[in-house]
Amino acid sequence: MRLLLDTHILLWSTESPERLSPEIRQILDHSGTELYFSVVSLWEIGVKKALNRPDFLFDPHALRTGLLAHSYRELPLIAEHALAVDRLPTLHKDPFDRLLLCQALVEDLIFVTNDRVLSRYPATVRQV
Repeated sequence: MRLLLDTHILLWSTESPERLSPEIRQILDHSGTELYFSVVSLWEIGVKKALNRPDFLFDPHALRTGLLAHSYRELPLIAEHALAVDRLPTLHKDPFDRLLLCQALVEDLIFVTNDRVLSRYPATVRQV
């Protein structure tokens, strides 16, 4: 199973795993699961940290280092991801989430999120 983690799920999986359901923790810990994080999430964390958002007071540099050390795979942003945004219906307005969803679509990854609206898109989305 190949999973792209939404930014909040990514942060919870590393900093507050108790916020995740036992089911999703088991999936994330399964040896056959390939976990991906996007550079878009690092960008989102950096932007929101600079705005002093209390839910984004993480060091994106340290987070990236830790994720790579724990065998997460980094997903770069390419033009095909950005160009896929115009094919999405306007169900969700957050540009970070829309771009993450497009990456999952283009790369054929399951997108793991806690956002109900994102599960309405034509992609493989796992809402937790």
